[in-house]
Amino acid sequence: MAGQVFHCSVQLAREQSRKIVDGAMQQARDLGLPPLTIVVLDGGGNLVAAEREDGCAPLRFPVAQSKAYAALGIGIASGVIGARNAERTAFVASVAAASQGHFVAVAGGVPILNEQNCLIGAVGVSGASSEEDQQSAIAGIELAGLHWGLEPN
Repeated sequence: MAGQVFHCSVQLAREQSRKIVDGAMQQARDLGLPPLTIVVLDGGGNLVAAEREDGCAPLRFPVAQSKAYAALGIGIASGVIGARNAERTAFVASVAAASQGHFVAVAGGVPILNEQNCLIGAVGVSGASSEEDQQSAIAGIELAGLHWGLEPN
C-alpha cells in the first residue's frame, strides 16, 4: 500500500521538546530572569522546538542554537567545552569553522539523555547570564522527565 513513510526512530519527541521549552521558561520567570530564547535539537541536530520571549535581541536564537549544537556535537555541556579549551583557542575556532559557525562554547547548552544515558538531543538557552541559561536548560530537561549531563560518565 502506497502512502507516507515515517521514520520511527524518533528519540526526542515534539511533546518532550515542548516540555523542555516550557520548563526552561518557567524557571526563568520564577527567577525573574531577562527574556530567553530556547532551542531544542534532536540527536541529528534538527530543530524540534524553539521559542523566543518578547524582548529578546535578534542574535539570541543563533546563540541558543549554537550552544545546543556545541553540546550535541561534542557530547558535553557547552560551558564545559569552553572551560576545558580556554587555552586552546585554535581548537575552538577550528570546531566553529567546521560547524559553519554553529558552535558557541559558553554555558547554556546541555545534552539531553534518555533513561539509558544515550545522547538524544540538546537544549540551548540564551538571554540571561550563561550560568542562568544553563540552569534554565536543566530545569526544562527535568520537567520533560529526561536526563541531562554536563560531562560524560
